[in-house]
Amino acid sequence: MKSTPTNNDPENAEISASKPEDSLEWDLAPENPLNWASWKKIVLMAAMSASAISVSISTSIITPARDEIMEEFGVSSTVAILSVSLYVLALGFGPVVGGPLSETIGRYPVYLGSIIVGAAFTIGAGFTHNFGALLFCRFMAGFVWAPVLAVAPGSLSETFLPKARGPASAIFILMPFLGPGLGPVIGSFVVTRKDWRWTQWTVLFFAAFSLLLTLAASETFHPILKRRLARKRGQEFTQQPPLATRLRHFAVVALVRPIQMLLLEPIVSLLCLYVACEFGTLFSFFAAVPYTFGVVYGFSLDDSGLIFLSIIIGCVLGFLTVVLCDIFFYRKQIPRYPPHRVPPEYRLFPAMIGSIGLPIGLFWFGWSAREGISWVAPAAAIIPFAWGNLCVFVSSMQYITDTYHGSVVASAASANSLARYGFAGIFPLFTIQMYEKLGIGWASSLLGFIALALLPIPWVFFKYGPDIRARSRFEMTL
Repeated sequence: MKSTPTNNDPENAEISASKPEDSLEWDLAPENPLNWASWKKIVLMAAMSASAISVSISTSIITPARDEIMEEFGVSSTVAILSVSLYVLALGFGPVVGGPLSETIGRYPVYLGSIIVGAAFTIGAGFTHNFGALLFCRFMAGFVWAPVLAVAPGSLSETFLPKARGPASAIFILMPFLGPGLGPVIGSFVVTRKDWRWTQWTVLFFAAFSLLLTLAASETFHPILKRRLARKRGQEFTQQPPLATRLRHFAVVALVRPIQMLLLEPIVSLLCLYVACEFGTLFSFFAAVPYTFGVVYGFSLDDSGLIFLSIIIGCVLGFLTVVLCDIFFYRKQIPRYPPHRVPPEYRLFPAMIGSIGLPIGLFWFGWSAREGISWVAPAAAIIPFAWGNLCVFVSSMQYITDTYHGSVVASAASANSLARYGFAGIFPLFTIQMYEKLGIGWASSLLGFIALALLPIPWVFFKYGPDIRARSRFEMTL
């Protein structure tokens, strides 16, 4: 497929200005993250994964504290859940700044600064006795920590070649899905044995561990590393574009292009819609599970928290599915194509397989949660949903990463984050009302019908993806 050059992209301009021999030297240089030793790549993966699970655990660890927050601050149930929703919504807005910023000052300063400043706002949330301040600190913690999730795909593409990128990205993406499952399990025990403030102190322990690993990691952004290498060798290197050009690039990547892609690019708009609806459904479980198992089975807070282990089991199975699809479907195509030119449609196998699990899990959950049927049945129903959800998300992100080129990937990722966390922040606000009015069976079925309607999306892209990509107005890798 013919690529369309992006003339206003500082990164592309800087790279294109380099001499051919300089590019060859860079390809072979040990400073190039693609040539790093395995241990150095493992350290980077560990730092990004630890940061991701810290950020994602914070989304849901406070959900078991809803009753305590209602009592202490004198607010309603819906208002109390804002401490979750605002944090999740902030995760959608954070990449708008963090992604382009990482292409200006580098990935590493963004990782380091995000962890430290996000931890400071988490401390503020733990100490405050004002509900407005709690919401502000939770929102800002999510906003500041969000770039950790948004910048990582760029680091992965800069460190791993496409043939090794599948398992690496699957490992990283598994972390944000394990976090929401672990959060209520940890939070329920912390809240019953301490109080809601200890949910924030627990998050700080995870953040401290992430910070230690991040200090041992290194920069991955190629243009910055090239400048450092040229400076080290005493060579002249292409100067950075003027400030006005960089600001224009920031506005395009962070604000304009993500909205354009959401509205006008079928690949991004449909995959974002699919991922956002199912991510919102996942977060609706934070309200639906305690409600369902409390009403039907009389579960305590601790018991309801343990049900979320089903999400972890499903995510692990989803991770294994992604890895197996990479081994048996994607890698077998490598000999058929030029180096690093396997069509991105071969990344869609996990999504096509996992799309079936989403409606099955939701219908199963809704109609098995009733008197006379063991609690094991609805608890087990969460597993195929979580499995399918992870498969669809990982596959979609890999497809987008392999489809677009340069900073267009960052814009597509920002669009995905905005849609995904926007839905995830809104769904919990009406979940309880929906389950009370429609009943557990029909409320879950409504979500199931949405999943069923969106199921054909990865199948359509697998068949018609090359034609759709050929009509794209954005820069493509192939």
